[in-house]
Amino acid sequence: MACSVLLCGAMPQVPIHPLKVKLKAQTLSAFNALMMRRGTAANSRHRRWMTLGERNSYSKTDPDATFMRMKEDAMNNGQTKPGYNLQIGTENQFITNFALYPNPTDTLTYIPFLKTFSERYGRLFSTGVADSGYGSEENYRFMEENGMEAFVKYNYFHKEQRPRYVANPFSYESFYYNEKEDFYVCPMGQHMTRIGVKRSKTDSGYITESVRYRARRCDGCPLRGSCFKAHGNRVIEVNYRLNEYKKKARERLLSEEGLRHRGRRCIEPEAVFGQMKYDMAYRRFRHTGKDKVTMDFAFFAMAFNIKKMCAKAENKPFENPNEAVSEAPKTIYGLLDHNKIVIRQYFENKAA
Repeated sequence: MACSVLLCGAMPQVPIHPLKVKLKAQTLSAFNALMMRRGTAANSRHRRWMTLGERNSYSKTDPDATFMRMKEDAMNNGQTKPGYNLQIGTENQFITNFALYPNPTDTLTYIPFLKTFSERYGRLFSTGVADSGYGSEENYRFMEENGMEAFVKYNYFHKEQRPRYVANPFSYESFYYNEKEDFYVCPMGQHMTRIGVKRSKTDSGYITESVRYRARRCDGCPLRGSCFKAHGNRVIEVNYRLNEYKKKARERLLSEEGLRHRGRRCIEPEAVFGQMKYDMAYRRFRHTGKDKVTMDFAFFAMAFNIKKMCAKAENKPFENPNEAVSEAPKTIYGLLDHNKIVIRQYFENKAA
């Protein structure tokens, strides 16, 4: 009612000259046209924002695709191109699972990828092997809570394994920690006392907690130039949960089983990607739209697994043909069944 009163009672109640009435009608018509144009533009902006979602870009020709930096950069200038982040799972070089994601980083795709595996096969795999791009607190915690043995590297794992690796003496990981009284000691011998807890939220909504410690006085310290560059006293943040996960991952990766898994990973998914790109020249998706691209790769995954199974049977003759089938992982048959469902749903939606 306040708005109605404002619009109706703002103009003075005085007679209006006929010429003024004509001018006012023209002005009102132009105003309505302007509002309609603004409304159309607003709706267009809203649709674009809805299409964008949580991404930072999208392609006009394929709204489901996101601009990413590709490894194949012909111009050698870091040019971005619309694409999808394809994630695959393999066993004995058979494709057992795949999924497409709009975000270019791998960290946020691991848990959704595990969930797609569970949806396809009704369970999660017992052992997961992945590179350092998937080593985050959220991923480690998910695997631990679901009873999965994680052979997942973290950042700086390879750097720590170098023969000449020397830890940074000014990193908090090199500081002495008094667990009983909860304080760190810097290289100059100052105590860094606890001042609080910092909570951060990742892009997926996961909350991380880091304990903050601050030195008492850094003014005049002869090591300040090498220790840190910021103003005031140095503050460090320690994520104890992530450090514990990294410790467990390091122990697994350096064990005999971990060495075996790390050796196999080089010839598992990486070999499959190499065969896809260079042996079969499958470097680009041939369709646009996530549903069509999913159908595209579903056909390719089925053909790849069948070709692989026939090649194994040809290289290793079997007395019984069923033995060649038993050599392939049982999970590929679940993938074939699921791909049939994906393809059937696509054509049903297209017909509707």
